[in-house]
Order: sequence, then structure tokens, then C-alpha cells
Amino acid sequence: MSLQMEVPTRARASQYVAAVRAREALHARRVTPPRTVEAYHAWVLHLDGMQADARLVVNAATDALVGAVTLGGIYRGPLHSAYLGYYVFAGFERQGWMHQAVSWMLRHAFAALKLHRLEANIQPDNHASIALAERLGFRLEGFSPRYLKIAGRWRDHQRLALLREEWRDNRR
Repeated sequence: MSLQMEVPTRARASQYVAAVRAREALHARRVTPPRTVEAYHAWVLHLDGMQADARLVVNAATDALVGAVTLGGIYRGPLHSAYLGYYVFAGFERQGWMHQAVSWMLRHAFAALKLHRLEANIQPDNHASIALAERLGFRLEGFSPRYLKIAGRWRDHQRLALLREEWRDNRR
């Protein structure tokens, strides 16, 4: 398994949109990634001007898009935190790709960006994503009713968090 983490660029737009559309049944209730080339281009521009960081997860051997990992709402000041998001594309589920990709993003967030805290908000019935976060050391902090509006509905989320010290301790 040869993983490559890539900053989203306009050049990947068609490939990204095709991967999103092939996986719409899963994403429809969980996340709303860009579904058109225009929306993807707007997302790339949005990332460039916002306190956000994102990476496309690429199978380096085949150049196939595996998924995406994002840091949103990067806040400096006294908080030094961000929101972690991730999703996988069709055909790459439960193969370890996202474990590697999210591990890479944690290292990037805590070691390179020097963040203190990451928060992942995951819908309670998304057992695979919760299990991944927990395997990587995230702990449950609470429950947020009607937290995010996805696909036209306010959806409940579990709030999981990881501090830099906890991440460091988990790596030993």
C-alpha cells in the first residue's frame, strides 16, 4: 500500500468529482464533498483563503483517489485547534488507507502546524469512522444534537477529541 498525500489542485477536479459521484450513497448522509467540477474549484479556492488544510489521499501505485482528509477552522490564539474530517472513496473502504492518511494528518497537525487539539465530529451511526478515530487515540467528549446540516437535515454528532500530548503518548 503506497500512500501519497496531495494538496488539492484544479488538475484533480474531474477525477475527484467522479470518485465522489461513485460514492454518493455513502456520502449523502455523512458529508457533502464537492459534486461538480465548479464546486471542486470553489473548494480549492476556499481552502487557499481560509484557515483550513486538506489533502487528497492517493494510491501512489495507481494514481487513484482514495479519499480526503481535512483540517477546518484552524484557530491559533489561545486555542490552537482545528476540526478533523475524513472520507473514503468507493473500493478503498476497510483496507487501512484512511488509517494511514489520518495518521499522516495527525502528524502534520501536531508536529508541523503545532496545534494543541483536534476535534472530530462524527454521526453516531458511522461506526467505521468512530472506530478509526478511537484507534488513533481520540476520546469521546460528548454528544451534539443537531450539530451539522448535511443533505438538508440537521444531524446529531458525537464529539471526539485528541490533544497533542495524548497523540505523542499514543505513539510511544
